[in-house]
Amino acid sequence: MLRDNLFGQKQETIEDFDFGKETAAVFDDMLVRSVPFYGELQRMMGEMAADFAVEGTSLYDLGCSTCATFLELDPVIPRNVRFVGVDFSSEMLERGKEKLSQHGFSRDHELICADLNENVPVENASVVIMNLTLQFIRPVRRNQVMRTIAAGTKKGGCLLVIEKVLSGDSQFNRAFIKYYYALKRRNGYSELEIAQKREALENVLIPYRLEENFELFLDSGFSQCEVFFKWYNFCGMIATK
Repeated sequence: MLRDNLFGQKQETIEDFDFGKETAAVFDDMLVRSVPFYGELQRMMGEMAADFAVEGTSLYDLGCSTCATFLELDPVIPRNVRFVGVDFSSEMLERGKEKLSQHGFSRDHELICADLNENVPVENASVVIMNLTLQFIRPVRRNQVMRTIAAGTKKGGCLLVIEKVLSGDSQFNRAFIKYYYALKRRNGYSELEIAQKREALENVLIPYRLEENFELFLDSGFSQCEVFFKWYNFCGMIATK
């Protein structure tokens, strides 16, 4: 696993964050060092997905990146549940294919290169995962995307979402961001790396408040939603059909 140093050198111009070749090469390290309790979140998703996955249906990972979640879920999901991964980055998917091959992944699966903003079809799903994905979908498209997900999720199925979320209070927002950057420092990121990545993400990562996400799920066709994880400005949510 290559170490993430994408923002380690001073850049004269900060471009919008992308998920291309350079990011794909270090993405696994980036997740472990940037997402609080990343390993535990993966385990929790596997635990919940195992309860909702139905034989003969599909499990979708929308924004599957390097397929780390597939490897985590494979041992706990029934064998005749088909895995479908969707990501806009062909470089991420290539890295994902390499990882699946290296681990001897033999489950029936499909990897699709597609832009989630364009309403990728979801069909016969008992589980849909959006792990730090929804926040990158343009707000003007989120309602339609979520309606498509809900329509393709079978009754009794679930949606698992991990997101950064905003607080309704600006003081809490500032404090939670401060605590998050302290975690990144503990995990070896420099002040320069933190500042430059923050600028790169400014126009592409647009979080909602928790209540806005719940409203989005319920208005789109899910019937119940709940928080299963919360760490400052990171939140795990489950919605059921």
